[in-house]
This record gives sequence, C-alpha cells and structure tokens, in this order.
Amino acid sequence: MGATETARIPEDLTGRARRVPVGEVSWRTTFRALRHRNYRLFFYGQLVSLIGTWLQQTAMSWFVYEITGSKFLLGAVVAIGSAPMMIFSLWGGSLADRYSKRSILIGTQTAQMLSAFVLAAGAWIGFASASFIMVIAALNGIAMGFDIPARQAFTVEMTSREDLLNAISLNSSIFHGARVIGPSIAGLMIGTVGIPICFFLNGVSFIAVIAGLVMMQLPPLERPIIYTSPLEHAWSGIVYSIEHQRVRTILSLFFAVGVFGWSYTVLMPAFARDILGRGANGYGLLISASGAGALIGALLVAAYGHLVTSRKLAFGGIYLFSGAVTALAFTRSFYFSLGCLFFAGLGMLLFFATSNTTLQTIVPDEMRGRVMGIWSLVFGMMIPVGSLEAGAVANLLGTPFALGFGAIICLAAAIITRIVIARREALATT
Repeated sequence: MGATETARIPEDLTGRARRVPVGEVSWRTTFRALRHRNYRLFFYGQLVSLIGTWLQQTAMSWFVYEITGSKFLLGAVVAIGSAPMMIFSLWGGSLADRYSKRSILIGTQTAQMLSAFVLAAGAWIGFASASFIMVIAALNGIAMGFDIPARQAFTVEMTSREDLLNAISLNSSIFHGARVIGPSIAGLMIGTVGIPICFFLNGVSFIAVIAGLVMMQLPPLERPIIYTSPLEHAWSGIVYSIEHQRVRTILSLFFAVGVFGWSYTVLMPAFARDILGRGANGYGLLISASGAGALIGALLVAAYGHLVTSRKLAFGGIYLFSGAVTALAFTRSFYFSLGCLFFAGLGMLLFFATSNTTLQTIVPDEMRGRVMGIWSLVFGMMIPVGSLEAGAVANLLGTPFALGFGAIICLAAAIITRIVIARREALATT
C-alpha cells in the first residue's frame, strides 16, 4: 500500500470528524509514524533514554530491598516518586497548552539527567540511604509532573492526527522494549559492575533524547491568547474531564486498573526472592518477561489496532491481564511465572495503549494538554496509591495474596464499566 489510506468515522462528542487507517497491514504501515522526521528523532532518542530509565528503576528497587529488606519500603519509594505528579501534572498540562512543548521537555529531561548523576554519586560514595533515594525519587516525580502532559500532547505535533494511534502504539513499543532490555542488563550489571554504574548510565542515556529534541524542525510557535488566570485555565481541564462522559469513564477505569493492576511490578523483587528463591538476575528476567509481552502487544496494536474496535482491545486486555496475574499468584514455578508475566504485560499494554489513544482522539486540540494533565494526575495517583496498597497487603497477607487480590479488583472494575456503558448506550437509543 502506498500512502496511508484513511476512512472517516462518526463524529464524537467533540463534534470533530476523525480518521483512522484502513486497508492491508504491512511492515511499512506498522511503523508509518516514522515517516515524520521529528517523530523519528524522538523515537530513537527516547528508546535509548528509556533503556536507561528501566536500568535505573530495576537497580533502585533491588537496592532498596537489599539495604532495608522491607516490602513496604519497596512500595513507599515508588509512591514518593510518583506522588509529586499529582501536584504538578495539572499545572504541567496547562503549561503544555500555552508554551512550547519541546522547551518543556528539554527542561524536564535535563532535570532527570542531573538527578540520575546525583543518585549515582550517592550510591558510589556510600551515602545513598533509603531516605536519600526517596528525595531523588521525589525530585524525579516533580519533573515527570511537567514531562508527561507535554510529551503526550506533543505526539500529534510530531506526527499527524491520522498517525496518532500508530505513534502512541510505537511509543508504547519502545517503552516496553526498553522494559525488556533495561531490567535484563540491570540483572547482569548489579552483580558485576555494581548498582552505581546503572544509575550513571541512566544519566548518560538522557543525552540522546535531549539531542533529538534540539534537532527537531518545528514551525514557529503561535501562543494562544489566554484571558483566564493559570489556575482557571488548569481548572477548566478538570471541568471538561468531569463533564465529558467518555473521558470520565476512561479515566475512572484507568485509575482502578492502575491502582490494583499496575502495582504488581512493585512486588516483583519480593516475589523473585521470597517466593521463587531467585536473585537479581531472576528478578530482571521476570520484569523483562512482562516487558516482552507488552512489547508484542504494542506492535500488535500498531499493526492491527485500526482493524479492531478500541473497546474490544481495552476490555480484552484487562481480562487477559487479570487471568495471567491470578495464575501468577498461585504458581511457584519460575518458568511458568515468566509466561504469566508475559501475558500480564501484553494485556496491560492493550488496555493502556488503546485507552490513551481514545482519550487523545476524542478531545479537541486546544484541550489536549490539559486533558493529558488530568491523565497524568490519575497516573500519578494510581502509582503511589497502588504501590502502598500492594506493599501493605503483601506485608499483612503475603505477596501471592496481594497479586491475586489486585487482579480480581481489575476484573470487577472492567465488568462494572461494561455494565455502565451498556446502560448509557441503551438510554441514548431510547
């Protein structure tokens, strides 16, 4: 197929006609967003940076559990790293609708790079206590509060509305591709060259994405004329997200699945060591298995996502995830656990990627930054809340129970949401 073919689909509640790709599936169409130069620069730079991020994240979790032996602190560190997103994401979304998204991203990526170098120095010299790590995690969380809304809203500017689904799926593919590579490298490096080198290499990896952002060729920024205060401008995004039924439904389910589902990764160090009797390398392989499943899911969405309704992909992903994590809770086999985590990662990706795409395509351009700020707020809430919930339940009732409990809640949330949607559609047709 030559140029990407598109088909009109019914207007959504925004009143905007949307287009989605149709036709045959080929290698070219699977990666069609890469035809945009700016997106190519972002794609390859982000791939390098995300490998470093997962390298650090894996090493940090293992380091915290090694020096404290506390399952609760595993969740607490992740929670403290994500909590600032709840405070700053709304402001970050408002800024993304008013200022250059590229400039915001250069600033946030630089801040995270410096934090990684400071963390490496602390671990190398020997003063990187659990409290020190929490401070670094909090600083990273502040940067992410501004980074995520700008990065999500910037995708359509680097590509086009027609290629948005493909670009978001490819973003997910590099995120989870890095999730395969980074933990695997970390598992090998922790026992050989040491944890500080993992942190240092993460700092170096940010150079790639910063260079890509600087090299982009963008049209002159036309700053919108804003007649409201920054607080009112940010608040309007909250009002819009509450009043828009589909946006509200997507964000509610996203929060429920995020709190009780995504938090399964927090328990992997304890699951690897205490349940499966594995060391750092085994832990890295478990995280990589989940990332491998998510990577396959991202590529499937990129290639076939336009041929299947987003609703089927999203709910199918939750059902697959819930079943896989429930099976994981009952197994004591390392290799069976790898299989469970593969399908858990695949299912979670199907839900996250399609819900993100749907959210971005049903909102008007001028609201995208603020709505993605709300998305970041929910994302920021679900990680600390979910991490604390998972850590507390695991401490009280054990890691397997915490995994199974989260999976059942995700399944229940999906079923309730399907019932709510069905009732709403039935009322709309009467």
